[in-house]
Amino acid sequence: MSGEYDVVVIGGGNAAFCAALSAQENGAKVLVLEAAPKEEAGGNSSFTAGAMRVAYNGVDDLSKLMPDLTEEEKANTDFGTYTEDQFFDDMGRVTQYRTNPDLAELLVRRSFDTLLWMRSKGVRFVPIYGRQAFKVDGKFKFWGGLTVEAWGGGPGLVEALTDSAGKRGIDIWYESRAVSLIHDDDGVHGVKVKRGGKTIPVLSKSVVIASGGFEANSEWRTRYLGPGWDLAKVRGSRFNMGDGIRMALEIGAQPYGNWSGCHAVGWERNAPEFGDLAVGDGFQKHSYPFGIMVNATGRRFVDEGADFRNYTYAKYGRVILEQPGQFAWQIFDSKVTHLLRDEYRIRQVTRVTADTLEELAAKLDDVNAEAALAEIKAYNAAVRQDIPFNPNVKDGRGTEGLAVKKSNWANTIDQPPYEAYAVTCGITFTFGGLRVSQEAAVLDMEGKPIPGLFAAGELVGGLFYFNYPGGTGLTSGAVFGKIAGASAVKAAQKAA
Repeated sequence: MSGEYDVVVIGGGNAAFCAALSAQENGAKVLVLEAAPKEEAGGNSSFTAGAMRVAYNGVDDLSKLMPDLTEEEKANTDFGTYTEDQFFDDMGRVTQYRTNPDLAELLVRRSFDTLLWMRSKGVRFVPIYGRQAFKVDGKFKFWGGLTVEAWGGGPGLVEALTDSAGKRGIDIWYESRAVSLIHDDDGVHGVKVKRGGKTIPVLSKSVVIASGGFEANSEWRTRYLGPGWDLAKVRGSRFNMGDGIRMALEIGAQPYGNWSGCHAVGWERNAPEFGDLAVGDGFQKHSYPFGIMVNATGRRFVDEGADFRNYTYAKYGRVILEQPGQFAWQIFDSKVTHLLRDEYRIRQVTRVTADTLEELAAKLDDVNAEAALAEIKAYNAAVRQDIPFNPNVKDGRGTEGLAVKKSNWANTIDQPPYEAYAVTCGITFTFGGLRVSQEAAVLDMEGKPIPGLFAAGELVGGLFYFNYPGGTGLTSGAVFGKIAGASAVKAAQKAA
């Protein structure tokens, strides 16, 4: 197969297809290797809601991304602004300023243009009304810097990118797992692929690895994230085993980033071990800022209102995993149940309802009911009543005098009917990965580019530490995918 492809892309999600489309538009003949069968393709991208964090300076910018916005929508919605400086500040703040500033700046500065480019490739964007804007005084107001999602969510995004690749002559091999890189002292020259029960060489002038992190690999999770992580449920693809990272490390790539960190959320306690495409991201439970969470001892253990959920949900999964029995219950009363996200209304949910707090506490499986009831009453007594509740802003309506405070959106739980939802930890993706340059070239242990090898997506190390601003993963995959594809073509042209 020597010389058949200029660029081989390992992976089949958002980052991989952005790399493939970028390489193709720069004149390359491209092959995409997807380990999954077609019906499970798309990596973690297929399991997302399709939200993409992007810098914009107002509704005029958003109209370029979403030309279908009507004048009525514009008049009835406060889209606000989310400047590059705000995006960069969020990247710093939530990662405790450990994010690589060069990579973060690249992500932020290219976010808008990259989404415009994706639109030119057939991806449609729409406002995230259902999850990111509440209606107050007759007007929707977006909050938390997250406004845009791909039409059709993650599955719609993957479908649009896959269709675009097919129309542009990009070859896609399903059920084709890359097992190792073909390389010598001059660099990378292709991939060994297991396909149809045989391992075959696929030669190319350059390779882009975009095959996700190691979140589906229970052995690696335990090794790098720590004890107990083998028990976490996997939100997404069962195929993200860390193969791309392993292949690169085997030829001397430099590991980089927060290898003990990951994106992990509150997830349906009785969900399957791996993601279910029929449910998608519906197992997540992200309306906790409007209620409280208690563990098996009946105690609260986290500030549910510390920040907008965009900035806390990706780290609270770890906290839930650390609780006795690796679970918690989210509790709400009827004052706020209309604010619960759609994912609380799916059929596959562990929910209890009650007309009294005593009855509710008794129904919480595996929880000390007496302690839980006392905890709810203590919380109710601590809620400040002098500040009005407003879900669109950090309203400062908190608690006073509790060991575990609630900083915002604190409402007494005293108006039946009551609802509670059981959650555990669901891991999304791992933060550790490979060190790359600003051209998305994979660097070796001396910090030099490995000729012919590029990377994008979850396995780019150094962007996320400890936590994550919601919607940044798909944007990062697209930005670095586009860069990697173009860089891979330049490398291929040099190798020709």
